[in-house]
Amino acid sequence: MKKDRLIKLGILAGVTMILSLLVCFVDKGIVGPKATSVGFSHINAFFAGIFTFNKPLYIITNLLGYLAILICLGFAFIGRSQLILGKSLKKVDRNIIALGVLYVVVIALYVIFEKAEINYRPIIMPGETEPEASFPSSHTMLALVVFCSAPWVLYKYIRDQKILKIVTIVMYALAAITVVGRLLSGVHWFTDIVAGVLISATLLYGFRIALDMIKPKKKTAKK
Repeated sequence: MKKDRLIKLGILAGVTMILSLLVCFVDKGIVGPKATSVGFSHINAFFAGIFTFNKPLYIITNLLGYLAILICLGFAFIGRSQLILGKSLKKVDRNIIALGVLYVVVIALYVIFEKAEINYRPIIMPGETEPEASFPSSHTMLALVVFCSAPWVLYKYIRDQKILKIVTIVMYALAAITVVGRLLSGVHWFTDIVAGVLISATLLYGFRIALDMIKPKKKTAKK
């Protein structure tokens, strides 16, 4: 069973890497601002023609991004408190540690893609004079990873199942709103969003596997 899950994780990671490579070389065309070229130019230009810049949605998704960062800081505070009180890393919830590793990976990927500059935004943002890197959508990654992973850790801190269910639904809804809103806001190419979803799915699946691996084994009753 564990082997099957690792194979699925490898397939997800492989598909994500292949898409990232294809965007660099397939159907490159000058369709961006200031003659910037974009991979999958025809499909990206098609969606860009439909989803033009929408300032309200852009602001909303930015605010949801800040909310995701606040959630990250909240978990960091919990982990820090456990470390201070327990005076040992062993006293920190292993799920919190795994979550911290997940966040670090997201930050590392963000830095890597910012330096790589595979694609530039379909518009020049207000207040800017030059196109910005847009592949993959960092807001999509942040929203999906933070909002979707939070309920998997919060179950240890929210004992009331009804409240936990409500929190889970809200978190998943916020993730969906951010992703869809980011596409409709017109500040990303279609492939930016798709790549953000694929990267997030890979990270979340790997995180789910990690949580199951560190989960305490149930003691079997003695006969």
